[in-house]
Amino acid sequence: MENLIDITIDGQTIKVDSNENIVEACARAGVKIPTLCFLKDISENASCGVCVVEVEGAKSLLRSCVQKPTPGMKIRTSSPRVIQARKAAVELLLANHPDECLSCLRADTCELHTMANLLGVHADRFPGYKKYPPPDNSSEGIVRDDRKCILCGRCVSVCEDTQGVSAIAFTGRGTRTRVATFMDRGLAQSACVQCGQCSLVCPTGAITEKDESQDVYGALGDSRLSVVVQTAPAIRASLGEALGLPAGSLVTGQMVAALRRLGFSRVFDTQFAADLTIIEEGNELLERLSHGGTLPMITSCSPGWINFIEGFYPDLLNHVSTCKSPQQMFGAVAKTYYAQNANIAPKNMRVVSIMPCTAKKYEARRKEMDSAWDWWKEKDPETTGLRPFFDVDWALTTRELARMIRLAGIDITA
Repeated sequence: MENLIDITIDGQTIKVDSNENIVEACARAGVKIPTLCFLKDISENASCGVCVVEVEGAKSLLRSCVQKPTPGMKIRTSSPRVIQARKAAVELLLANHPDECLSCLRADTCELHTMANLLGVHADRFPGYKKYPPPDNSSEGIVRDDRKCILCGRCVSVCEDTQGVSAIAFTGRGTRTRVATFMDRGLAQSACVQCGQCSLVCPTGAITEKDESQDVYGALGDSRLSVVVQTAPAIRASLGEALGLPAGSLVTGQMVAALRRLGFSRVFDTQFAADLTIIEEGNELLERLSHGGTLPMITSCSPGWINFIEGFYPDLLNHVSTCKSPQQMFGAVAKTYYAQNANIAPKNMRVVSIMPCTAKKYEARRKEMDSAWDWWKEKDPETTGLRPFFDVDWALTTRELARMIRLAGIDITA
């Protein structure tokens, strides 16, 4: 319930809700307080120290992301003392940050880099003192690099509180504090379900999707290969934002044109495979209803969900549909029916997926996802001389496709 009170922000008296914190109250007044750790309803642990403000009567600067306003409170958000404190906080974070901005996947979207520029931090005043383990590349979909971690806690909060997984947590104390998996065994050996929410909220390049775009470039440059691509429905509505257009901009035609210019021989819509999935799931449901199968039947379309139920609720697996996801159905159909009708040898066929979820990368590498290989072995004995292959060769995220489009010099806004 809203409880309005009067406070003064930089000399301007406004009414705010006392249930909000100062960051939110200032936002209502058109004053943006910078922060690296705060995300509403996800992370509110005041760890970065960048959001400090000066409050009349307080002995020290207050961290505005956890401080509630009180009646008559007078707040200064940009006094020399505040600016200096924010600058020092960012300088301390940069002291242990690697100088790899030019080669970092988050170079153009790094919040720490943006904050340093905003505060005019252009030199390292403090020496670094931390030593870190090498990057964790064990996962199929996600890469963790402790060197770039600023201990904001966003990833820990979203993994534990939002996703209910707790694959990562803070470990160590004081200057030895860092984010790690249980026993430091790597994401592949942890409870991680590959959902990628940690990479979505990470303000730096400490957690990113595993970039497979170079492998795709290699295939596109091989004249012997026929490389087809499928795009999930969400991509056409999110790609534009990644390339500078307003959020939600629909870029279906531009996306298809860009994919063709990149060298893909055919562009397919995963909605086609979703129709196949619906048909198969409908048949399976009727079969269960007719013959006393396990009910209710739960969809199997999300690989992150499948990883979650396999890891946390294996006793409920009988409720999950046996149908593949649309991504994997398309891969199997493309490398069998389409390849045969297009007269393409399976060894010369590559299937790429553009998906909104990092778990799709893991799904494409599951050992069960090679039904096209099994089909060709029965159809054509000569195929047995080939190396086994997956139904889907690579799954790229929206961000990976956006980087490929920019690298190729394609302007979808033109």
